Amino acid sequence: MPGIDGYQVMEKLKSNGKTRHIPVHFISAADKNIDALKMGGIGYLTKPAKKQEIELVFGKIEELIAKPVKKLLVVEDEAIMRKSIIELMKGENIEITEIEKGKEAIKLLKEEVFDCMILDLGLEDISGFDLLEKLGSENIAIEMPIVIYTGKELTKVESENLQKHSQSIILKGAHSFERLLAETTLFLHQVESSLPNEKRKMLESVHGKENVLEGKTILVVDDDMRNVFALSSLLESNNAKVIVGKNGKEGIEQLEKNSNIDLVLMDIMMPEMDGYEAMIKIRKVHKWKNLPIIALTAKAMKEDRKKCLEAGANEYLSKPVEKDKLISLLRVWLYNKS
Repeated sequence: MPGIDGYQVMEKLKSNGKTRHIPVHFISAADKNIDALKMGGIGYLTKPAKKQEIELVFGKIEELIAKPVKKLLVVEDEAIMRKSIIELMKGENIEITEIEKGKEAIKLLKEEVFDCMILDLGLEDISGFDLLEKLGSENIAIEMPIVIYTGKELTKVESENLQKHSQSIILKGAHSFERLLAETTLFLHQVESSLPNEKRKMLESVHGKENVLEGKTILVVDDDMRNVFALSSLLESNNAKVIVGKNGKEGIEQLEKNSNIDLVLMDIMMPEMDGYEAMIKIRKVHKWKNLPIIALTAKAMKEDRKKCLEAGANEYLSKPVEKDKLISLLRVWLYNKS
C-alpha cells in the first residue's frame, strides 16, 4: 500500500496493548508468509485470491474470535521449568496441556488442535529439532504458532533452521520469562487489559506502556559504518539519541565525555580495541558497573555468548541483528533503568 505498507500497519497494531490481540490475516501479492506469521498474523494468502479461499479466511477468523478457551501445549522435559511456564501462562481462558517427551507431543498434535506450542529443544527422547522436522515433513499442525524456549546455545545454522519452523526463539536467561509471556500472549491473541496486573506489568517491561526509548541516549560502538547507520536509523526512529564510537577505545572516550548514556550496543570484532577488552575496562569503572551493555557479534560460535557475558555484557545478539529482538531487549533494559 502507498505511504505505509501492511507490515508497518501490523507492527503498529502489535506494538499497542489496545490492539495487539486483534487477529490479522494477510492477503498480499508479496510472498512473505513467514514474516507475517512471526509478527503474529493468523494466516497468509497470496494474490490473486479465489473467492473460496477468501471465504475460508473469514471462516478461520470467525472460528478464532468465537473460541472462548485457547489451548496451549507446553513441551518441556524439566519438571520445575514446566511448572514455572504453566504458572506463568495459566488463566481463565487458557487450557494448558503439558508433555515431557517429543514423540508424545507429535502423537497428541495429530489428534488435537492447539492454538500455540511452547517447545524446549533438549527433550528426553527426541530433540526439539527432530520434532519440528517431523511436524513439517508430515504437515502436522502447520498453522500452529510455535515459541522455542531453550537454554541451548544455538549456532547460526541451528538458529536459521529454527526460524523456518517457528515463530519465535527465546533463550532462557535474564528477562526471558517476560519475553515468553509477551510472545505467547501475542500468538494466543489475548486481550492485554483483561490480564492480571502482574502480567500486564511484565508485558510493559517488554512492549513498554509508552515508548521507553524516547529521550534515551544510546552509545553504538561499531567500526562498520553500515551497521552504525542501520542501528542509528532504527534508534532515532524511536526518538532515542545516538552517540557513536568507531572502536572500543573511542567507545570508552565517549562514555567519559557523556555522563547521560543510558545503554551501550557493543560490537565485538573491532580494530585497536575489541568489544571484549572494552567491556572489561568499562566494568572496572564503578560508575559504569550497572550500565546496560548489549553485545553484538557477527561470529556464530557457541562460546561467544559465554565470553560476552563474562566480559560484562548483559545480553548478547548475533548479527545480522533482528530489529524486533533488539527493540524488545532495549525496552527491557531501559525500562528497568527508568
